[in-house]
Amino acid sequence: MNHAASRAGPSPLVVALAVMILCGIWGSTWFVIKAGLRDLPVLSSAATRFTLAALVFTLLAPLLHRREGGERPAWWLSLGMGLLNFAISYGIVYMAETVIPSGLTSVLWAVFPMMTAALAHRFLPGERLGARQWLGFCVGLGGVAVLFATDLRRIGGEALWTGAFLLLSPLSAAAGQVLVKRHGPAVSATLLNRNGMIVGATALWLVALPLETQSSATFTGQAVAGLAYLALVGTVVSFGLYYWLLRYVDASRLSLIAYVTPALALWLGWAAGDEPLTRSTIGGSALILLGIALALGRHRRRASDHAPSSTPASNTPDR
Repeated sequence: MNHAASRAGPSPLVVALAVMILCGIWGSTWFVIKAGLRDLPVLSSAATRFTLAALVFTLLAPLLHRREGGERPAWWLSLGMGLLNFAISYGIVYMAETVIPSGLTSVLWAVFPMMTAALAHRFLPGERLGARQWLGFCVGLGGVAVLFATDLRRIGGEALWTGAFLLLSPLSAAAGQVLVKRHGPAVSATLLNRNGMIVGATALWLVALPLETQSSATFTGQAVAGLAYLALVGTVVSFGLYYWLLRYVDASRLSLIAYVTPALALWLGWAAGDEPLTRSTIGGSALILLGIALALGRHRRRASDHAPSSTPASNTPDR
């Protein structure tokens, strides 16, 4: 009886609440990152986050892996994911948020699903893009161009260069996702995330320690709370909840989070951080989200025919 109930999965209400929680978490992490950078060195802050998350994942991994199953990831796959999805991608985001508002950073990073689709077109058999998907890619890039020509230009020349640098972050994460999709469809998501976080934390520390002065860190109550939130809620809880949902819900349905997260990040940055929210911000953001909708349109229909129960890669703009 209990076994049958577990296979039935969560109720629609539970799924809806879980998706709302994920949207709230991943919509808030952008602002929390920026708030923490007032007191902590940039890369050291990111490294500390993943160190804490890796420790918790290491403790939970045996239990989660028994429930999930899946093969142990090859060392090179863990290394690739750790460097591409965590060290490089997050390191760039943390550096970019020293110049660009958190909400605008979230919107620019939202091109990640489109970059993933474009790389998948080249490297993943069966994921070729059609005219509608390429149109979405162009529309999304049009939204990016609007933000560069308006919001970033208003901030100053440094913001333009930083914005261009920031786009390497979703590109790196997209490359990591395609790598995992191509070589790790049967790999345990739990073990791969644990290993990736260990690699990411190590790589970030190797860069941070010689470049940053650790004595400049001020561990205020806000800084400690922010680190704890990002490591435990923004990383461990959110990834755990996401992969639990993947067992019962189409990945295509979860990809809707990609549309909500930037909007929440923009609102939170405006409401709590006094970040500007102009017509050009809204217009550029709308073009990017429309591009995502077009780029993911075909993959939604395909996802309904293929259960993604063990897919270890995320399709959401989480930070």
